[in-house]
Amino acid sequence: MQPPNHDVTVLLQQWRRGDESALDALLPLVYDTLCHPTRPMSSGGGRSRAAKGRTWPKSLHRLDTLRYMLIAFHKPMNVLCQFTDRSLPPRPTLAGFGLPKGVYAAGRLDFDSEGLLLLTDEGALVAAIGSPKFDWPKTYLVQVEGTPSEAALRRLREGPVLGDGPTRPAEVALVDAPAWLPPRDPPVRVRQTVPEAWLRLTLREGRNRQVRRMTAAVGLPTLRLVRIGIGPYTLDGLVAGQWREVDPPVRLSAARATSGRGDRGLRPR
Repeated sequence: MQPPNHDVTVLLQQWRRGDESALDALLPLVYDTLCHPTRPMSSGGGRSRAAKGRTWPKSLHRLDTLRYMLIAFHKPMNVLCQFTDRSLPPRPTLAGFGLPKGVYAAGRLDFDSEGLLLLTDEGALVAAIGSPKFDWPKTYLVQVEGTPSEAALRRLREGPVLGDGPTRPAEVALVDAPAWLPPRDPPVRVRQTVPEAWLRLTLREGRNRQVRRMTAAVGLPTLRLVRIGIGPYTLDGLVAGQWREVDPPVRLSAARATSGRGDRGLRPR
């Protein structure tokens, strides 16, 4: 049997061709590079046992030494998380918002959802942040139809079972309607005879249309879905269609040396 190819460039190419298994080899490389700033690396392999036998191409050296771009964008509803669309007529895409050239969406946000989308020009981060295996929490404000009972909230917190299996436990809270959030365009269709409520929901996984399926599973259909946070990044005043450049993550070991914290993961500079 051929040994797995650990060249990040090759893994990225495989991932872009739809080979999700390439992430199993790619993510440890990204974590190893981002989480260990004092570990010397060479083109022939790293110093750690985890890096032994791996090739460190320019993409990982860029993560290690250069500034790469990370964009926080407030995606409006009914916009695709891509720059082109072959549909007839074509649907609105990211190309209509003046985003910098060379960036790509790191992760997905449904066409009919709104809120925070991260974009970057670093392919390894596109793959990592967009992976369901990446452990950054994603936080949503969810307008639902109906009045959430304690039993429904408990089921959401414990993780309801969906058609593709049980979900991980989630953080869920009943909140007031967000005053800062303007009415949606197009407007939310509500039934005057049925109450509605807002939930704040945080997940650590990313299945297809997961939030909608979770709320439906407990009898609370989603009317409006707004993502307000991904890991350490938030909408923070961005209105729909606006974007700004944010500080990209740095390897956490630099923070460990000064704070004494041993958390594993990524955080912004």
